[in-house]
Amino acid sequence: MDLKQKVAVLGGGSWATAIIKMLLENVDDINWYMRSKEKLDFIKKHRHNNFYLSSVSLDTNKIALFNDISEAIKDAEILIFAIPSAFLKDALEKLSVDISNKIIVSAIKGIVPDDNLIIGDFFHQEYQVPLESFAVISGPCHAEEVALERLSYLTIASQDLKNARFVADMLSTHYIKTSISDDIYGTEYSAVLKNVFAIAAGICHGLGYGDNFIAVLISNAIQEIKRFVDVVHPITRDIKSSAYLGDLMVTAYSQFSRNRTFGNMIGKGYSVKSAQLEMNMIAEGYYAVKSIKEINKKYLVNMPITDAVYNILYEKISPAIEIKLLTENLR
Repeated sequence: MDLKQKVAVLGGGSWATAIIKMLLENVDDINWYMRSKEKLDFIKKHRHNNFYLSSVSLDTNKIALFNDISEAIKDAEILIFAIPSAFLKDALEKLSVDISNKIIVSAIKGIVPDDNLIIGDFFHQEYQVPLESFAVISGPCHAEEVALERLSYLTIASQDLKNARFVADMLSTHYIKTSISDDIYGTEYSAVLKNVFAIAAGICHGLGYGDNFIAVLISNAIQEIKRFVDVVHPITRDIKSSAYLGDLMVTAYSQFSRNRTFGNMIGKGYSVKSAQLEMNMIAEGYYAVKSIKEINKKYLVNMPITDAVYNILYEKISPAIEIKLLTENLR
């Protein structure tokens, strides 16, 4: 493979914009799909995304803009999906081209609701994409810091390490260091769960718990991730590496974390609906916790933090009461 292959980025949010910024350092031919023609026209005219990461200058000479997903995809060999998991099926409804022979890269960090499938399994089962042709981008890496060119690290996971290295090379810049892994299941599930735990951290902060307690919460959260991924996909992995522990920490602690922000609002007394409306951004952990709860009916892993977040968001149990009960289960 060489970096001359056509890449399509699907999605119009902050992470999609950050990925475009990284790709522009190495790739000369990028298709970019987003649903909104208004946003596309603005980018074409003003060379930046006024809705997300508006400070990022975009070289539109290297970017072809599309609001037809099939047109964006048909001549691309590499597809990078950065569409929120809750909207992925809707976005693909109008797809009229075969994608089973393309490399699919997920930058989504979520689970497809109702199907309860992580992104790799979704594309494998629904679109016959071989698992060897699937890759995952994992952090710790916030789009806002990519925009500021602050040094960040990405792990690219694929069962085909050649594909992982190829995607890693596309995204490597002077401010992005990359490594590769073959653990697509562990990195995907860890990325899903860290959003749930970031909501938990936000709820606790909103309730007035301090740094001491939240450190204990996150220490227990990484153990919860390990218990779950070791049961779902038991291979040798270092859960302390940045793709797992690092991604959890940045999402739980960062001012840029939308899941932590969402949780903080819930802790302060917002309803789920009012928090979602005020944020005007997707907190993947809200959808993920319901799916994980359903998946765990099969595995029966001990997941007290996940259960607490589910009870608060879906069973409408008082955050103060639920977190007080949780404190008795943490060590």
